[in-house]
Amino acid sequence: MRVSDLKCKEVINIRTCCSLGCVSDVEFDPKDGCILALIVPGPGKLCWFLGRDTEFVIPWKCVVQIGADIVLVDIDEEKMLKKCG
Repeated sequence: MRVSDLKCKEVINIRTCCSLGCVSDVEFDPKDGCILALIVPGPGKLCWFLGRDTEFVIPWKCVVQIGADIVLVDIDEEKMLKKCG
């Protein structure tokens, strides 16, 4: 699987059964090339008109399963939501 294939997949939190959005980026270790985390844009401001100032940083160990169309994760959303910038 390529990183570009991950970007097409919707991320679902199995704790809440809610969609977090689609993978926008990955964080990896440059020494060994292993993926450390998936990055998913967080909720937008005012119906997404003013952009996003947060993102979900989901550690690779929290990925439960990768399917044809979705990625299942097990996270506490409040703990994984980080400010951008």
